Amino acid sequence: NLRRADLQGANLTGADLSFANLPGADLRNCNLEKANFKGANLIKADLTGAKLEGADFSEALVEGALGLPH
Repeated sequence: NLRRADLQGANLTGADLSFANLPGADLRNCNLEKANFKGANLIKADLTGAKLEGADFSEALVEGALGLPH
């Protein structure tokens, strides 16, 4: 459970965060390339400026999340 966690600037390349609970988490400027967020709760998380190439957001809850491509 990482609700409202401050992970700003973290290197989470290839991390398996499937089904993680990250609502409101600060993921600004993180390296999230090839990370697995399948089924994760990212409601109102801030991913502004994050590197997202190859990240899997399938089935993730992203309502109100910032910084995700449309």
